[in-house]
Amino acid sequence: MSYFNVRVYGLLINQDNEVLVSDEQEYGFRFSKFPGGGLELGEGLIDGLKREFVEECNAEIDVTAHFYTTDFFEKSSFNDSQVISVYYLVKEKAPLQLAFKTKIYDFDEKGEILQSFRWVKIENLLIDEITFKTDKTVVELLKKQFSSNGA
Repeated sequence: MSYFNVRVYGLLINQDNEVLVSDEQEYGFRFSKFPGGGLELGEGLIDGLKREFVEECNAEIDVTAHFYTTDFFEKSSFNDSQVISVYYLVKEKAPLQLAFKTKIYDFDEKGEILQSFRWVKIENLLIDEITFKTDKTVVELLKKQFSSNGA
């Protein structure tokens, strides 16, 4: 049986025109995406995104604007659901207290579920380094919106 899988992500862009990217590994599957995740039943998009940032980044955020919502079919890489992803531009309420990496998949810990974070200049963001189809679309949109404005 198929169902909808609603996901919400935050695009956190710093003063150097870099976007925060999350590198993750779950049960041997590696992927790079933007911070965020699945909406829980009874939760609104903004509340879900704020919860995800606290869980993943230990950070409180303000949501500043809607950026993109999936407008094509995408099947989940993990199950039989149809994924609908909503992306917002966000700002951190305080400086992030994370150990930022410079290399992809540079995990400190060991285990089944791993995560690390990188700041990547939007103009240098490689579509091939971002795993999921909708995220790749967002990379293209970010490049159009934030790379051509003299950055």
